[in-house]
Amino acid sequence: MSLQKALEIAYERGLDLVQVASTMTPPVCRVLDYGKYKYEQTKKERKAKRGQRVGLLRQVRLRPKIEEHDLQAKIKTTKKLLEEGNKVRLVLRFRGREIIYPESGWKVLRKVAEASKEIAIVSSSANEARSIVLVLSPVSQKKAKETETDAKT
Repeated sequence: MSLQKALEIAYERGLDLVQVASTMTPPVCRVLDYGKYKYEQTKKERKAKRGQRVGLLRQVRLRPKIEEHDLQAKIKTTKKLLEEGNKVRLVLRFRGREIIYPESGWKVLRKVAEASKEIAIVSSSANEARSIVLVLSPVSQKKAKETETDAKT
């Protein structure tokens, strides 16, 4: 249909002629209400953006001489953050002469990692000046479901 004829039809109906696909030959146009079309497009974009969630890097601080009950509370917090889809950075700080026993620090971090192994994987670990850092990344829901089905069979 010619451009002039399409414009006439749009004018008669009180609507707009909107070019939908400009890359095609000839370009595809539609007769519609442009305001409504634009509103629906932004609505689709918002819905798509809502589906995308960027995981934040959250931090949990620990000590090498942490009591068992306090450690369980930290593990619970860590699991909650991982289930929300956030990465968790576990920072174990040494004070004073505690630095000469790094194995006690690694033991605490291993406990936390073992407790949350079904929902997280260790993505990195590092020794810094007076601390040890361990980063846990959440396992995607797809991978979690696959491992659950594998465990059942």
